[in-house]
Amino acid sequence: MRAFLVALVLLVLAAGGAAAQSGERVLAATLENGLRVLLQEDHRSPIVSFQMWYRVGSRNEARGATGIAHFLEHMMFKGTPTHGQGQFARLVEQNGGQDNAFTSQDVTSYYVNIAADRIDLVIELESDRMHNLKLDAKDIASEREVVIEERRTRTEDDPGGFLGEEVSSIAFRSHPYGAPIIGFMEDIKRITPEEIRAFYKTYYMPSNAILVAVGDFKAPEVLAKIRAKFGKIPRGATPPPVLAVEPPQNGERRVVVAKQAQLPIVYVGYHVPNQTSADAFPLEMLSTILSEGRASRLYKRLVYERQLALEAGGDYNYFSQDPNLFWFWATPMPGQTAEAMEKALLAEMETLKKEPVTDEELQRAKNQVEATFVFQEDSVHRRAALLARFELIGVYADKDRFLERLRAVTAADVQRVARAYFADDRKNVGVLLPRP
Repeated sequence: MRAFLVALVLLVLAAGGAAAQSGERVLAATLENGLRVLLQEDHRSPIVSFQMWYRVGSRNEARGATGIAHFLEHMMFKGTPTHGQGQFARLVEQNGGQDNAFTSQDVTSYYVNIAADRIDLVIELESDRMHNLKLDAKDIASEREVVIEERRTRTEDDPGGFLGEEVSSIAFRSHPYGAPIIGFMEDIKRITPEEIRAFYKTYYMPSNAILVAVGDFKAPEVLAKIRAKFGKIPRGATPPPVLAVEPPQNGERRVVVAKQAQLPIVYVGYHVPNQTSADAFPLEMLSTILSEGRASRLYKRLVYERQLALEAGGDYNYFSQDPNLFWFWATPMPGQTAEAMEKALLAEMETLKKEPVTDEELQRAKNQVEATFVFQEDSVHRRAALLARFELIGVYADKDRFLERLRAVTAADVQRVARAYFADDRKNVGVLLPRP
């Protein structure tokens, strides 16, 4: 086994060397209006990934207006006076490209992957919709029905999504992370065109955005084109900061829901720090040890060996802007109860506190993270996204120090953070019981 791990590391390092040789340094610039631009040349293939990242997500929403960031993401494809209804996606597709977007708790991101010689088109389209979105009342009304149906599909009719929303709502009493990204149904139905227009004017401006492009181009030339198009857009006022700080949790919180489903589901969430803490790296390692692949601890013990769970996993969001939750979840095998599944999950937490992870587990986790990290360099899209994510939490150059800091994590570090954050009186538990 150790020979295999050594071979994997050598393969990863070789791949990393190839990726590094193919990628040039990052050309970074901040325009006078505040737009942050990161450009990296990659001449291996005649393509480019062009991405706009806005520093706004569900974290920036007020009570009673949840889901407005996600709603606006939909509206960004509805057209401007220059490029009418549906023309953005149509023009990208006609030129052989792909475009999409997503909204998270912290950011809203738009991307176009297209032939490199079509980058002028994308610069034109993205600069236009940053400042000139129509936001017609009729378009908002029709898109409202689309968002309502999306919520119904992903949350109302999805047991896992439904339970996750319930657990978040009890875990966060002050911070907006407790609200769903897609928004509550009542808010989606109520949000007015005036609120959406005000949200757009507040957050969609150059000083609140990061433009990242990676691909087959000459960076100085592309930067000049970006200046010409985006540089004309006014800077705008600084968006209001998110001041909410989640107070310490003083006892276990629990929610039990009954919903039409085939099997029970158990979620457990613990409050943990974000990447500003030195504990972020041991937590990232712990997440990988517990849930990454079939050799991970939860899969191996609960799914394979004991056959208690149909699936089991965990997750830690290193890139979260504010302290968030470390999640654990499991779906019991038919015939197993939610109560037994919860006990088995919590027993794994206790094992982490009492016994250090093995050297083999720790090394495997480091190899997995490093392999995933390095192989992302082979995709212009993923490399651009990674640059943006590190810039959002600090500076893009931190990307080059990430693996070094992960390699320094010890088994004692992993045990320490498990003891520090997985206390019985700090857990948020959600149980979904199937209803006929």
